[in-house]
Amino acid sequence: MGRLRFWATNEAQWLTVPPSRLGSDAATGELKWRKWLKRRERRMSTQARSTTDLTYAVHRRPDPRSDAERATILADPGFGLHFTDHMVTATWTQGQGWHDGQVTAYGPITLMPAAAVLHYAQEIFEGLKAYRHEDGSVWGFRPQANAARLARSARRLALPEMSEADFVASLVALVQVDQAWVPPFGTGETSLYLRPFMYASEAFLGVRPARTVTYSVIASPAGAYFSGGLKPVTLWVSTDYARAGAGGTGAAKCGGNYASSLAGQLEGIEHGCDQAVFLDSATHTYVEELGGMNLFFVTKDGRLVTPELTGTILEGVTRASILELAKELGLDPDERRVSIEEWKDGARSGDIVEIFACGTAAVVTPVGELRWDGGSVDHRRDGADVGAVTQAIRQRLLDIQYGRAEDTFGWMTRLV
Repeated sequence: MGRLRFWATNEAQWLTVPPSRLGSDAATGELKWRKWLKRRERRMSTQARSTTDLTYAVHRRPDPRSDAERATILADPGFGLHFTDHMVTATWTQGQGWHDGQVTAYGPITLMPAAAVLHYAQEIFEGLKAYRHEDGSVWGFRPQANAARLARSARRLALPEMSEADFVASLVALVQVDQAWVPPFGTGETSLYLRPFMYASEAFLGVRPARTVTYSVIASPAGAYFSGGLKPVTLWVSTDYARAGAGGTGAAKCGGNYASSLAGQLEGIEHGCDQAVFLDSATHTYVEELGGMNLFFVTKDGRLVTPELTGTILEGVTRASILELAKELGLDPDERRVSIEEWKDGARSGDIVEIFACGTAAVVTPVGELRWDGGSVDHRRDGADVGAVTQAIRQRLLDIQYGRAEDTFGWMTRLV
């Protein structure tokens, strides 16, 4: 048997084991080395979470937007349309690790045409919000959970992990410099949306993990997701397209998953729907998620059901938070596989009384009609656009995020 090669994600390199170190039984030797690699990965991940290697030097731009221009934007920010004056950048290189952290002027990114991200899509990202509280302070909602997910995504995309401390410090660095862009308390569901992202910036056309990687954070003031009030969305069942497949990148937050959902979304729009719901790619039987949101079903016997994580569904921070809130609201959380036929039958029979989707941008979104090629169903019986459970969960989350209710879960982290 030849030598074995193991991919060490935390180090972004291959580790080679020569035949002489496998022993007389090659299969047993390989198993031993795989276990050793897992222990090594866990140890290095623990060390990464507990250390801070990066500092972020601040270079303020000489020409920030005027107070008047910023006030005009904050009066009607929309979502993802405007950006603050600065951004965070840091670089990772093989051998040196993370370095050169800085807060600098927001502006174009320079990439070589051969940059690996442009050819092999080696990139990941996160999304979270900063909220202004009544005393003027600014808080982030569960940034540690975003840091952990970024690390999981990095492992799957063969990118270097960033420690939780360095991740949170990057958010603090940017929000402190651009805190004037955080909308005032009491201006509705407004916030500062933070978008950390990481990509392979090495100029190299060979197919291997990049040895130079760039991390950045940009920020965008955000208004209420539903500017005209909270209304249920109509969903299209996508049977021709799948968002992700077994063994793929469905559990990672990477751009390819979102790109793969766009064709299904366009199909839904063509049929008069707001978004598409995707099924498992193997059998087209089980409900997974929308293009960018997780799904929940409220049953008449008080269960809060959501599709279980199978490796093809993104583990949303809002999803995880709702599961923790469920018992507080007298609900029985139930993570399991949900077939599309169970959805249709439950909506018809009245077993399913409420359906909602959740994510960072919209928080909680009520779901109304479900359409597919040849039919449709709507679970709503009383004509209400927003069910009582959906509204209660949404309001509880918002009250915690804006500091209107006690944060008994310890979810909020002060940024400024």
